[in-house]
Amino acid sequence: MGLLAAALFGVSAPISKRLLGDVSPQVLAGLLYLGAGLALTLYRALRPATTEAPLVKADLPKLAAVVAAGGVAGPVLMLFGLQRTSAVTSSLLLNLEAPFTIALAVLVFREHLGRYAAGAMALILAGAAILRLQPGAHRADTPGVLLLAGACAAWALDNNLTQRLSLRDPFALVRVKTLAAGSFNLALGLLIAGRMPSPRVTMAALALGSVSYGASVVLDAYALRLVGAAREAAYFATAPFLGALAAIFLTNERPGWSDGLAMAVMAAGVALLLRERHGHGHAHEALDHAHAHVHDEHHQHAHGPDDPSGEPHAHTHHHAPLAHDHAHTPDAHHRHRH
Repeated sequence: MGLLAAALFGVSAPISKRLLGDVSPQVLAGLLYLGAGLALTLYRALRPATTEAPLVKADLPKLAAVVAAGGVAGPVLMLFGLQRTSAVTSSLLLNLEAPFTIALAVLVFREHLGRYAAGAMALILAGAAILRLQPGAHRADTPGVLLLAGACAAWALDNNLTQRLSLRDPFALVRVKTLAAGSFNLALGLLIAGRMPSPRVTMAALALGSVSYGASVVLDAYALRLVGAAREAAYFATAPFLGALAAIFLTNERPGWSDGLAMAVMAAGVALLLRERHGHGHAHEALDHAHAHVHDEHHQHAHGPDDPSGEPHAHTHHHAPLAHDHAHTPDAHHRHRH
């Protein structure tokens, strides 16, 4: 799920750059997210049944922060940055999202980071630093680089907050995020630019959004649930490589030697991240929460008469204290001290 999410998002940067010739960044950001929200609304209308836990009132503060960071600030900063950098270079710079996500996950949200992941983060940062951009096809200026870095920081915060909400229905979570962000960005874009693009460009943006900002973000939410924010960053770090490759075919750009070297160093960092394994004896404290689950080792509980049957199912349930030893990731059941 993480790799497929990365692939679907990775192609959006070079395609969005081509659309920017006919539409303002704010309007394009709004159309991309509205395309995602409309596609998810249609999907849920066609398939209303779900075994996932619904969003609740207590989720609203985190959900608002997810919309502001990932749905408003991130895409607008990226699209302004794309205007000042080449497609190949911008796709590679977007790989900064991975180390930013890892840093927040470890320093703020207390996820565990092993030596492989720490070394990988250093390699990815080194790859970004290698970029020496020349005027012309591979242009970039300081504001453009800072705008793209700011987009990555916004998405890093979004990733970590979404991971905290990932036990809820991912379709509902992403639909709220995309519809709210799309409406805000489109309204802001029309206020500034004053016009919609042509019907052809509008439909292209909505279609791109349904895939690269709809299906991609839903898959990303599931991956965040399963492996945590830091490790999902490893999988999603492949997106800029796929975007850079797509840019070569879509925009006729050719990478320079520094782009190739940066790509190789970043690829080494991604490979090292994927080698990360973690397992040790650990204790689970008592916990009550609701999410979709099956009755595995971590979910041994009795059902009341109103609880759903069949598996998977979602309901409020109790986790008794448990101590055991197995390989694990920092999902909702494995956030413990080391």
